Amino acid sequence: MNNKLFNEMISGFVEAKKYRAGKKAKVRVSRVAFEPVLMRPAEIRRVRTRLRLSQPEFLCTRVGTLRSWEQGSRKPQSSALRLLAIAKEKPALLLQRRA
Repeated sequence: MNNKLFNEMISGFVEAKKYRAGKKAKVRVSRVAFEPVLMRPAEIRRVRTRLRLSQPEFLCTRVGTLRSWEQGSRKPQSSALRLLAIAKEKPALLLQRRA
């Protein structure tokens, strides 16, 4: 990593820390809300198989994690749920870069 990039990252962390502490900071805050998505284990598997992807290929997720979602022993959280919803609603978005 070059020095310029490193210094920009450190500066960003310092500004984020100020913002978090309630002090004036040079940051732009964006909040995006979406309705929570609930997916049953069978739905998760259906989405993956509809895309014709194996477990190791799907969402760059560990096979053990995906297996536990599909078996219902664990539930996907926040960003993973959102990706699953996108895969279900608009699968072409996820397949665009897969070539």
